[in-house]
Amino acid sequence: MRLLGWLLALGLIGAGGLWVLARPQPLSEADVAGLTGDAVAGEMVFWAAGCASCHMAAEAKGDAQLVLAGGQRFPSDFGTFVAPNISQDPTHGIGGWGLLDLANALQRGVSPEGTHYYPSLPYASYARMRLQDVADLHAFLQTLPADATPSQPHELAFPFSRRETIGVWKLLFLSEDWSLAGNLTPTADRGRYIAEALAHCGECHTPRNLLGGLDTGRWLAGAPNPSGQGRIPNITPTALGWTVPDIVQYLTTGFTPEFDSVGGHMAHVVENMARLPEADRVAVAEYLLAVPGVE
Repeated sequence: MRLLGWLLALGLIGAGGLWVLARPQPLSEADVAGLTGDAVAGEMVFWAAGCASCHMAAEAKGDAQLVLAGGQRFPSDFGTFVAPNISQDPTHGIGGWGLLDLANALQRGVSPEGTHYYPSLPYASYARMRLQDVADLHAFLQTLPADATPSQPHELAFPFSRRETIGVWKLLFLSEDWSLAGNLTPTADRGRYIAEALAHCGECHTPRNLLGGLDTGRWLAGAPNPSGQGRIPNITPTALGWTVPDIVQYLTTGFTPEFDSVGGHMAHVVENMARLPEADRVAVAEYLLAVPGVE
């Protein structure tokens, strides 16, 4: 009985320690002190990060893409996530957020109320963003219209409906390390920042384990489509077989070297990339060719 008591006590201590470690870990005011955002630079961050692609209303076109009312549905193995309203509405959107609130959401996955966000918001990628880019993005978001459409709840079954479990997920998978480690050329280094931090390419193109973490040993090697229809392709050099000009052309026009055209959600990615300076598309191309090939 004494041994059982000790085991129970150790179990409670371990659970308590895990609970402490898995609590939200927000940034502080000191982390963003002195930062001033530039809305012009923030627009480029906005498009590179794909904010409108997920948070605009479904099928929005033209200027309507800048009305970030949310509502798009994203199925997964854990349930269906529904993109929230991130317009400037102070009640139903993020119009009341300061820079620190946005930085905590994007880099730590923590809400202004101090709760965990689900990693359907790709903060596991955005964690690598420079805080100046977050400040610039915040400045640009403040120029966009407000919309009073209420956010819809995610459709998740227990235990995934419990946000407390996300803290453990973060302990396992939230990291600021690059997936492609090591020194790169200045151009490829810029491409790594765009592809891994802003455009979060790995979130779709890398397979996941049973807990939903990215299998970084097969970085960009393709993955099942969460919708259940087809696969998201392998874009490592072994499978892609494209040159830098091929990749730049694709990210500019949506046409492959085989004269096929982009489709699905990737069409939004191409629209976003086409808005960036050509030098950034060249950087992404050089980065992709530096990634180890995976069959």
